Amino acid sequence: MKKILFIDSVHDVLQQRLQQMGFECVLKYSTPRQQLLNELSEYFGIVIRSRITIDKEILDAATQLKFIARSGSGLENIDVAYAKAKGVEVVNSPEGNRDAVGEHAIAMLLTMLNKIHVANEEVKSGLWHREKNRGQELSAKTIGIIGYGVMGSGLAEKLIGFGCKILAHDKYKTGFGNQHVQEVSMDTLCNEADVLSIHLPLNAETTFYVNDELVAKFKKPFCFINTSRGKNAKTSAIANGISSGKILGACIDVLEYEKASLEGLDFDHMPEDLKYLMNSNKVIITPHVAGWTEESYF
Repeated sequence: MKKILFIDSVHDVLQQRLQQMGFECVLKYSTPRQQLLNELSEYFGIVIRSRITIDKEILDAATQLKFIARSGSGLENIDVAYAKAKGVEVVNSPEGNRDAVGEHAIAMLLTMLNKIHVANEEVKSGLWHREKNRGQELSAKTIGIIGYGVMGSGLAEKLIGFGCKILAHDKYKTGFGNQHVQEVSMDTLCNEADVLSIHLPLNAETTFYVNDELVAKFKKPFCFINTSRGKNAKTSAIANGISSGKILGACIDVLEYEKASLEGLDFDHMPEDLKYLMNSNKVIITPHVAGWTEESYF
């Protein structure tokens, strides 16, 4: 019986279906990397989220491996090129949390534009400030989306009903514009957008894609949304933008300083730029849960 190694926990349905197909599923959710290295030659497939990196060392040790299944969208913790060179198929599941990510991004943006997070805390503290908490309508905004793959296009679909203007730019994709979404150059997006939402993979090209230089290119002060990966955006650039007023508000589900496993943050040793964001009422931060819904898990 061929064996499938589960390095991270995923929904039970995957294990059940693999077993129905005749595979033996071995669960090693907390087994250290070094111990796994000694066992990898036994496995036909690997199921993973983000706990460890599937690099050359692991791929060389997994001599019988035929596939790696990443539960989620990002593949930054897998050496995809080397895997393919060894005949190992790599699959992911970005469609699974497409709706969740789009809804979460909009939820954070609406909260920011309508000052819901601030007003909520004030009322609970005994304050009743109406004029101070006058909001802004999403319909009056121009939304700029960078990266028009599964997630970027998913957000655009959710935005259509709000009546806002939607601009999208993708360096590697063309011909996707339609009656609701305008395919534009980066210059046009930077000149017109009131809101920037990035939907990028994490690789050498996109690490710290959002930096001081990019922020400076925007003609108008803007709101920033990141539901992709923390290291797509430089924390200091977001802090500088908030401080200068160039970034009006930041909706952040992912952080540069997250652990490599994406499963936590060292709250006792936070850099100053992150502390600044944590203490700003112009910033909404969630713990990497944009795609983390009951429905997307299944």
